[in-house]
Amino acid sequence: MLLRIDSQARTLEVNLHTVLHAYQQLRDEGLVQMHRGRGAVVTAAAAQSAALHADLTEVARRARDLGITADAFAALARHAALTLEESA
Repeated sequence: MLLRIDSQARTLEVNLHTVLHAYQQLRDEGLVQMHRGRGAVVTAAAAQSAALHADLTEVARRARDLGITADAFAALARHAALTLEESA
């Protein structure tokens, strides 16, 4: 569970609207569910996203070890994702 918006703003010493906007972005991406007065809860999708990030980090490390640049790796990943979309 994330802190309530007002608590998070005080903790980070930022404007309340900055935190609200960030939480709304996370909600729109399906990473949190917001509950008025109770804060925001991290969704299962966020956990899955974190696991995928770990997998991608390992693949990126392998690419780097092979001498593939970050831009070339990003292009390869995009191509792979688009190929999967086309085959679906």
